[in-house]
Amino acid sequence: MKEIKGPSIFLAQFAGDEAPFNSLDSICKWASGLGYKGIQMPSWDGRLFDLEKAAKSADYCNDVLATLDKYGLSMTELSTHLQGQLVAVNPAYDVMFDGFAPSQYHGNPSERTEWAIQQMKYAATASKHMGLKTHASFSGALLWHTFYPWPQRPQGLVEQGFEALGQRWLPILDAFDDADCDICYELHPGEDLHDGITFEMFLAATGDHPRANILYDPSHFVLQQLDYLAFIDIYHERIKAFHVKDAEFNPSGKMGVYGGYQSWVNRPGRFRSLGDGQIDFKAIFSKLTAYGFDGWATLEWECCIKHPEDGAKEGVDFIKQHLIRPTEKAFDDFADGGADEALNKQILGL
Repeated sequence: MKEIKGPSIFLAQFAGDEAPFNSLDSICKWASGLGYKGIQMPSWDGRLFDLEKAAKSADYCNDVLATLDKYGLSMTELSTHLQGQLVAVNPAYDVMFDGFAPSQYHGNPSERTEWAIQQMKYAATASKHMGLKTHASFSGALLWHTFYPWPQRPQGLVEQGFEALGQRWLPILDAFDDADCDICYELHPGEDLHDGITFEMFLAATGDHPRANILYDPSHFVLQQLDYLAFIDIYHERIKAFHVKDAEFNPSGKMGVYGGYQSWVNRPGRFRSLGDGQIDFKAIFSKLTAYGFDGWATLEWECCIKHPEDGAKEGVDFIKQHLIRPTEKAFDDFADGGADEALNKQILGL
């Protein structure tokens, strides 16, 4: 068995205009001071990172890594969640997702898509420059507005949608293959890849591309009421990244999975800081360790109640307490009688 690395922290929810969250150096000092060993980088946030520059300059990448190293930190993955979302956007969501792209692409879906695809290719090259083997992203969605089959979906719509999604992603997956890096899709409501079966459909549409893998985040499965432990048993070979994020689901006589258009704090399903939700992380860390997962355990803070800085402070110890050092011997080795073929035959009556 291999050992999970950590703790690390996804910086997307912490980056801001005030110190220490407004520059790479200061936010690294902050994260290191809390006890984190790695960071997952939001590649779209220019206060911390310049993705295009990273793709075009190995020296810039070395400078970024040197800043992390100064504080004892590793780069776990680059994240392109926002750019990945824009690889595939149904027109129903054009206006709402325009904010994920620079203003010059607003109102121009085709150019926005090309920008997003180029961003993904930049991320592949930048990952190669920094020696990263995994990358975090979203798949985007062409079909999400049809997730509930009313009105009835026309025959062949889903198959055609996944075929188109696969065609958009294949050149990107090939670029990541050239970079020797896996794309780990966070399976998330709002994405066409939001559970196990949709991930399988995407694999089929991309010819089981070896670079199409999973960022495992159990919080999204709690909100869908999906068995997040059985998921590991089924898909562990494709799980290459891990967000440690808690959640809870408390249905009522008024609301269930769909949440009644309520704010996050009033929804039955909501994200929580680590230890404040319902997820069995002991079982998750045990399963991932048993299956040989050796990626990073990365805090993603999205609690709708607790302050983010408190969640970050508490998250360090929470993850440390769940990391498992794999045993190198069996508990009953003391009773081992050794290998003896003749004895085995005697026991078997042969």
